[in-house]
Amino acid sequence: MPFYVLKLGGSLMSVSRDLVRALLELTAEGYSFLVIPGGGPMADLVRDLYSRYSISQEAAHWMAVLAMEQYAYFLADGTGAKLTRKIQRPDGLEILLPYNAFLEDDSGLCHSWEYTSDSIAALVALRLDAPLIKATDVEGVILNGQVMKEVRASALLGRETCIDQGALRLMKGRSCWVICGLDPGRFISSLRRGEGGTIING
Repeated sequence: MPFYVLKLGGSLMSVSRDLVRALLELTAEGYSFLVIPGGGPMADLVRDLYSRYSISQEAAHWMAVLAMEQYAYFLADGTGAKLTRKIQRPDGLEILLPYNAFLEDDSGLCHSWEYTSDSIAALVALRLDAPLIKATDVEGVILNGQVMKEVRASALLGRETCIDQGALRLMKGRSCWVICGLDPGRFISSLRRGEGGTIING
């Protein structure tokens, strides 16, 4: 049955727990998900501290990963979702605590702002040989004012889009499906139909 690594962006915080509940209901149909939390406002605070004080990129990297863990606890709270420290295919839905998971081995990640939660999700998908979905607050990848149905990762390198540069570099030979998650019902419908958003091909 379908298994996805699903990056749930901090931009969806207002609807994120509704989306987790909807995904949990979908597991009754045989779907399974390892959810990778974004950083949300906690990561924004780290960025602010980084710009205001003399914080090294190494320290900022781990502070931002810890911000993802805080969002993970937010996502699990009141939804019934389980938290996990292991990068593995769950039976149903689990939310990854990435600091614990990557502290001993984060090979493949550069410690810079080009490698954020998107990159962590891409690396998890690579390690599990699983398809990657990025749930975010836009309809897909927008180029020249148009939502692209499909685009090469190489075409997005050096451009500011809804996915970070590190994730694009980690997607060699792989893909990422970017879907808007602002309406959980619509998101689930897109997932079932395999339609909507943008496919980024590595």
